[in-house]
Amino acid sequence: MKPRTLELLSPAKNLEQGIAAIGYGADAVYVGAPRFGAREAAANSFEDVEQLIRYAHRYRAKVFVVVNTIVYEQELEESERVARWAYNAGADALIVQDMAFMEMGLPPIALHASTQTHNISPEKARFLQDVGFERVILARELSLQQIADIRRQTSVELEAFVHGALCVSYSGQCYLSESITGRSANRGACAQPCRSAYDLVDGTGSIILKNKHLLSLKDFNLSHSIRQLADAGVCSFKIEGRLKNIDYVKNITALYRKELDAILEERSEYRRASSGKVYLGFTPDAQKSFNRGFTTYFTQNREDSLTGFNTAKATGALVGTVTNVRKPSFDVDAKMPLSNGDGICFIAKGGGLVGTNINKVEGRSVFPNRMDGITKGIQIFRNYDHRFAKMLESGATERLVDISISFTYAAGRLTMMVLDADGFSSELVVEATFEVAQKPDRALQNIDQQLRKSGGGMFEVVRVDVDCSEVPFISISTLNGYRRSLLEALETKRAASLPEPVSSIIPNSIPYPERALDYSGNVVNSLARKFYERHGVLQVDEGYELSHVEGAHLMTTKYCLRYELGACLKTAGISKLKEPLYLENNGRRFRLQFDCARCQMIVKKGS
Repeated sequence: MKPRTLELLSPAKNLEQGIAAIGYGADAVYVGAPRFGAREAAANSFEDVEQLIRYAHRYRAKVFVVVNTIVYEQELEESERVARWAYNAGADALIVQDMAFMEMGLPPIALHASTQTHNISPEKARFLQDVGFERVILARELSLQQIADIRRQTSVELEAFVHGALCVSYSGQCYLSESITGRSANRGACAQPCRSAYDLVDGTGSIILKNKHLLSLKDFNLSHSIRQLADAGVCSFKIEGRLKNIDYVKNITALYRKELDAILEERSEYRRASSGKVYLGFTPDAQKSFNRGFTTYFTQNREDSLTGFNTAKATGALVGTVTNVRKPSFDVDAKMPLSNGDGICFIAKGGGLVGTNINKVEGRSVFPNRMDGITKGIQIFRNYDHRFAKMLESGATERLVDISISFTYAAGRLTMMVLDADGFSSELVVEATFEVAQKPDRALQNIDQQLRKSGGGMFEVVRVDVDCSEVPFISISTLNGYRRSLLEALETKRAASLPEPVSSIIPNSIPYPERALDYSGNVVNSLARKFYERHGVLQVDEGYELSHVEGAHLMTTKYCLRYELGACLKTAGISKLKEPLYLENNGRRFRLQFDCARCQMIVKKGS
């Protein structure tokens, strides 16, 4: 049986971070185009994306261009131009939400169905497969068993998020930001109201919880579940974070690279997706990058605590508890060493996250920049590790492709050949008569030493074979010039051998799993409407961004506040909460409804 490829997919906010992701082990990166990406603040110029594509392809890594917003009628022509540009630039796939792209007659570029298309069932995944999508990006809410069920009923590539921020709503099914601010999550402009603080109010008007981040989930971390995900059928492991900084990209990419490499080393049924080995100059640690605390969400089973009610900001790793305060310092029973320049934070007694920097550490005594709010008994977290950040900046990490070089000289003919780990080769032949070396052993040593240098490029010379009938004397500069020419020729051959895209969309009329689409179908243009009607949908309503349907479900989520508060009817048997329940914030009120049969919570406007 042919080995199955396992791909590590990392975010690229910009060119610099995309290059870093490749350098730290990504097999592929996803990057925003100038428009139509679901992270409006992570758009990139055409020139930068083209440069990133060229760089990634050196390592046989891929670049997926994100155009996964819904597209208004007047934007159809421009969105098609962006899609065609991505193909011409050499992008390996488009990540899309709007089915309008299926009607555009695009050139043969692979299409990936964004998680924004609400890919939560075998029926939906199979439909997307049958209409021509090469890959389906799964909903984050799925369990391992549900993923395995989708795998059994489809052959399409399956991509799953494994790390980063979690949307509390089903992706593509959240209209809370649009309702409150007019900034649509489906248009890449989400205002993130889920990270805001709310009061939880019961049916009598009593405040149950005040000023808490009731919808703000912890961050995803499946670093210990990669084997199970691969066995369930996932081929691409996706790190969220196109708005995160470069240190996050380096650290988290390296973390999952180590996990995948361990699997590839053990399991012959899997193979790597790109070229080169990563030599890390540090030990990756998820706790040292931006995080709100971690959860595996619903992957294994429903966890008891999915949120951090006290803050929506990054807390980092728990350091310990304050044991004594004597200004300008405090003592802490630290579980890890603190350093000058570290950033620390704590939950204030009145609520909310407070942070400061460390000026000096003397034993257990910490001298922060500010002491405000630090009292005995509070827990201290480190959300910035100064020493770790310096290691990431050091540039000690390299990604290199193994090569071997042979050097042969006889009868006035010098032949050099290089072969890389992927099977590509190049040859350099020089017709020249060199002086015979007076010190042949030293000359051979010099040839070996110079040919083993990679010049700081993408290759690592792991073997040099020298065969000479007479050992020639060749200057160091000449040898270096030959080596550079040989490796440049190898890079050229690698670039020229990239496979041509073969994907194409052939319109068909395979039935869509549903016969009616309401506003949550996110149809806002005529091409998407045409697509669904051809696939048998009899009623296609306008998307929420155009219709603002009264009484709409502004958010549908598998996360449940009743469960979080120990009042689940299925597990506790009875709810002590006096319903209905409401979320209130800045004069706005949202009603909570509970669909226990589907284990879902619904957020609606008003009473």
